[in-house]
Amino acid sequence: MTMNSPTALFPFPYGVNQFTTMPWSFDEDLAHYTDLGVEAIELCETKLHDDHDRAKTQLASVAETGLPISSVQPLVRTVFPGETQPDPAGRHDRLARFRRSVELIAPFAPGAVFVTNTGPAPDGNLHEAIRQVVTHHRELADIAADHGVRIALEPLNPVLLNAETAIWTYRQALDIVQEVDRENVGVCLDLWNLWQDPDLVPRLADAPDRLFLLQVSDWRTPRSRMDRRSVGTGDIPVGRLLHAAHGVGYRGPCVLEIFSDDVPDSLYETDLDDLLRANRTALESAWRTGAHLDVPK
Repeated sequence: MTMNSPTALFPFPYGVNQFTTMPWSFDEDLAHYTDLGVEAIELCETKLHDDHDRAKTQLASVAETGLPISSVQPLVRTVFPGETQPDPAGRHDRLARFRRSVELIAPFAPGAVFVTNTGPAPDGNLHEAIRQVVTHHRELADIAADHGVRIALEPLNPVLLNAETAIWTYRQALDIVQEVDRENVGVCLDLWNLWQDPDLVPRLADAPDRLFLLQVSDWRTPRSRMDRRSVGTGDIPVGRLLHAAHGVGYRGPCVLEIFSDDVPDSLYETDLDDLLRANRTALESAWRTGAHLDVPK
């Protein structure tokens, strides 16, 4: 099997998030992804040029490759400032920054999913934080609707609680999404973040139309907040969870999102072409293996 002839048995387009290849430039990402037969790109705005016109040229170059932008990590994606996204401080300023991201990227990414997070609850007040997250996402939904894109709220692993997130289960994210009550607002399922959620699989069936994005990697007990593993080299039952997502009707891209920094065996220091090939093969293998496993209802 070659990278340009993916198995028909794997039901999702193979996508790659640009954080996975942080050592590469934006242009290198496009060249390598195209050569490797990647079928969708999750664009990370941090890799775009600060100059607006040059950023538009970069975005136009994606279209020239024929590689669809399926999802986007905007420059500011949390409602509240977190450790990795402290600025701007005010919610309305953060909303305005998100608007600029959508206005820049959406013309080149029709129908794309923009990923959001809550950020940490100010003063630990989860109740008030969630209320504000609902309000914020209704405003985000209006911005997204005006530009033909969607929003996917991502709950993060509990290791990031009080640093990057105020929610850590699929149910919490879905509760917010259902309270927001906009057709273009759903949930991002990142297996690294949610595989330990004991109610994950049954909760997927609660609102299958709200699963907007699937991200994959693998888990070992992290030694930094940037310590994810290649699929098949950790503890996540990837095959079972792929089948769970497929079983509720998800047919969007399966996006590889790996962070690997502040660890002695960083994947960023390996051959990234091999990394992308190996993860595609591992996903196909996980899918085949997962077909023989029972998925709890």
